[in-house]
Amino acid sequence: MFEGVLGNSMLWKASDRGIAQYSFINLRDFGLGPRKQVDDTPYGGGDGMLLKPEPVVAAIELAKQNDPDAIVLLPTPRGSVYKQSDAKELAADARGIIIVCPRYEGYDERITAYIDRQYCMGSYVLTGGELPAMTIIDSVVRLLPGVLGGEKSAEIESFQDDDETIEFPQYTRPDEFRGKRVPEVLLNGHHGEIAKWRKTHSHKS
Repeated sequence: MFEGVLGNSMLWKASDRGIAQYSFINLRDFGLGPRKQVDDTPYGGGDGMLLKPEPVVAAIELAKQNDPDAIVLLPTPRGSVYKQSDAKELAADARGIIIVCPRYEGYDERITAYIDRQYCMGSYVLTGGELPAMTIIDSVVRLLPGVLGGEKSAEIESFQDDDETIEFPQYTRPDEFRGKRVPEVLLNGHHGEIAKWRKTHSHKS
């Protein structure tokens, strides 16, 4: 699942330039018994399977051997809502990031003793933690110096103030497309008027 995302666009560029490095640990490598079991039924009954603590904690400990100071993240509905300020903070931190990807019905609560931060990606449920992990990686890596093109590319964007301010509308050539014209103010070259228009047309979502 990760190769298609991390091997393309800006995430590939970051890796190719040595700005970011990605590695993976398979929980099955730490599975228990001949079937390499990583999950089991929940105590108290209920549907689904929970990730067992032994394989998850063993995987975290292996990752920590390679990067002892790394921050361990867990995507979970019980975490705080992930925001742009979190991405900025993680990008500015010199430490590496370890992301645990939950699966099945959930995870044994005891693994949270080995987690530094828990993030909720939104008010919805996914089948696993892979997509949230890729979202976190994308949001952080694109903020690292040298990944995006312009110096201010990551500054003039939506959600910069965590207040759900949406970036102003943008246009490119042609001036007119199927009867829809680019606003005249963007064509006159007056930077003060353009800045005012952009500020006016930024809004709360």
